[in-house]
Amino acid sequence: IDLRARSHRGQPTILTPHPLEAARIIGCGVEQIQKNRLQAAQKLADDFGCVVALKGSGTILAAPGATPFVNLFGNASLAGPGTGDVLAGWMAGWWAQDSSTTPLSIARHAVAWHGLAVEPGWNGPMLATDLIENMYLASRHSHR
Repeated sequence: IDLRARSHRGQPTILTPHPLEAARIIGCGVEQIQKNRLQAAQKLADDFGCVVALKGSGTILAAPGATPFVNLFGNASLAGPGTGDVLAGWMAGWWAQDSSTTPLSIARHAVAWHGLAVEPGWNGPMLATDLIENMYLASRHSHR
């Protein structure tokens, strides 16, 4: 699927790459992504005309024409298998239920709830099933 064509047709997209995926898309090494995560996320957002949540320690959110920002919630417990899939699925599920909410707002809230799900100080990797339950609880304790 050509993401640029989706953007030109007015079909919004949210990408949720981790640093290795971002490096492969951009065509560089992970080291370059990690050296300037803000720039990498913004490049992806601008190049593809979409919202980007560059996952990692301090997930970066970027969108064309918007200032990128860093999500301060979360910790290494989110580095386990399936946690990124939970994040992407959460975004897709919310978006399917409420298409009037902007993709950037969906990404911003979902990334925050994703991080809050392991705070304060979850010990060890979080299982995807636990993450879903904790994200639900985090979303209920905050306002959209």
